[in-house]
Order: sequence, then structure tokens, then C-alpha cells
Amino acid sequence: MAYYQQQLTIRTQGKKLHKVTAQVASVVADAGIQTGLCTLFLRHTSASLIIQENADPSVLADLTNFLAKLVPDGYQYIHSTEGPDDMPAHIRTVLTHTSEQIPIANGRLVLGTWQGIYLWEHRDHGHQRELFVHLSGE
Repeated sequence: MAYYQQQLTIRTQGKKLHKVTAQVASVVADAGIQTGLCTLFLRHTSASLIIQENADPSVLADLTNFLAKLVPDGYQYIHSTEGPDDMPAHIRTVLTHTSEQIPIANGRLVLGTWQGIYLWEHRDHGHQRELFVHLSGE
């Protein structure tokens, strides 16, 4: 069994979904693993990872609007030292994921036709996010 690891640095541009499918697929291609598993881990508590629709942007807009209504920004939270968007960002991350696992077959990610990998920035301002990619297989 072979292992390969790489950290990707993703610069976000504020509260939105950032597609990272191509960057992750490139790591898989460079690693040369034909059959295995890709584990993604986002090293942050105010951003998350999702696998979601990649063809119709209205799906992403609806998800963003729904989560904003479910967890509104504001100072109604005890933790507010980093601003009114910080604690809601932590809650949104708890409701989503900081890791994902995707099979690898024939040297490629096994994603569905309409699936893409997204880093979901939950803070108002852009940040430099670290996405750790761990591959195992043959």
C-alpha cells in the first residue's frame, strides 16, 4: 500500500463556496495511485468541506441562503470576540464537515457526474485555508 500526502493552500474570498475539485484531482493524478482512497481534511473550525452539485449554481445559492437563515450572524452568541460572523461560522462548520473521503479508481476521484468538492468559507472576509490531502492505495 502506498501513501501520499499534500497540503493545499486555498485563499477564500469571503463567505461563499469555493470549488476545489480540480486542485484535489491534480494531487490524485500526481500521486499515481490507481485504486485507493482520498481523505480530505480542512484544518479550520470556521470553514467546511462539502460534496455537492457542480452544474447548477442555484443549488449552491439555495444552500448558502438556507444555512444563513438557520444560523444567523450577530452578537446573540456568548463567543463574539472575533466579530458577529465568528460563532455562527463555528456552528455552520459543526453542521457540515471538516473532512470527506472519496474513492479513487483508475487513477481518478470517483465522483458522480454532478458532484464537485467545495471549501465553504463561513466567515465574512477571506482567509488562507489549509486543505490536507491524504491518499492511500496502489
